[in-house]
Amino acid sequence: TSALQERETCLTAENGSLLQAHMCRGCCLAAVVTDKFTESMYVLANEPSVALYRLQEHVRRSLPELVQHKTDMQSWEEQSQGAIYTVEYACSAVKSMTNSSFYFKNIEGLLRQAISMKDHINSAHGRSEESQSSPNDTPPPPPPSSS
Repeated sequence: TSALQERETCLTAENGSLLQAHMCRGCCLAAVVTDKFTESMYVLANEPSVALYRLQEHVRRSLPELVQHKTDMQSWEEQSQGAIYTVEYACSAVKSMTNSSFYFKNIEGLLRQAISMKDHINSAHGRSEESQSSPNDTPPPPPPSSS
């Protein structure tokens, strides 16, 4: 747009002196060259290779942070796997304890039976000691009643 304005100025200046016309054409030509140069710089600045260079810069700057995040995530995954293993092991232990209630009840019944047998043996042993220790101390049987 500035080149068009310069050209209009040049056309009005051509009606004046010849020197002004040459200067105006030079300015007009300089304006056109400047516009073309600006356009070329804009194209170069937005060229795909420049975009790739900027992308490379971005990757180089952000890559160390991404590597650190990856390392942290792997560490957390290892810790989580360890915790999961521990929980699964505890769950299997609890399930096996639940399944063993039958065996505990069986053991309880056997213990009760053993205690009962011990009491029975003790009472039988006590009676036999009593009869051996004092056979004369026992009162005589009552006389037969004569009726």
